[in-house]
Amino acid sequence: MVIYGVALLAGCMMLGLATGDVLGHLLGIEANLGGVGIAMLLLIFATGYLKARGKLPEATVSGIKFWNAMYIPIVVAMAASQNVAAALSGGAVALLAGALAVVLGLAMVPVFAGKPSREGAERGASSSSASHARAQPARAVHR
Repeated sequence: MVIYGVALLAGCMMLGLATGDVLGHLLGIEANLGGVGIAMLLLIFATGYLKARGKLPEATVSGIKFWNAMYIPIVVAMAASQNVAAALSGGAVALLAGALAVVLGLAMVPVFAGKPSREGAERGASSSSASHARAQPARAVHR
């Protein structure tokens, strides 16, 4: 049933937020520390566990997918706006740390994307020119 997927998502959300509150309290921070991220990880692990055991019907998955499309992006956006407000009130160090994280993240895109090597590109060019030469019929030279 679809409602089971919604219940699983809600349970993961509540458990994640509670865990984030406890982590914040243990570290002396009066804030939720990663509750939304913990909730998402719990949902991923719970669905993987249930799928492996064959206890996750397609109707339940459709309930999870519905709320994934609707609810989780909204919660993430709300958490991000709180982080921006905290960074603006935190001063220059918080803004510098945020800017540095963005720059480093953008710099890592080529590393994770797997930029082709020069040798592979040359090999690909030579093989394509060789295949192009084979595809062309031999032309007789008439004099």
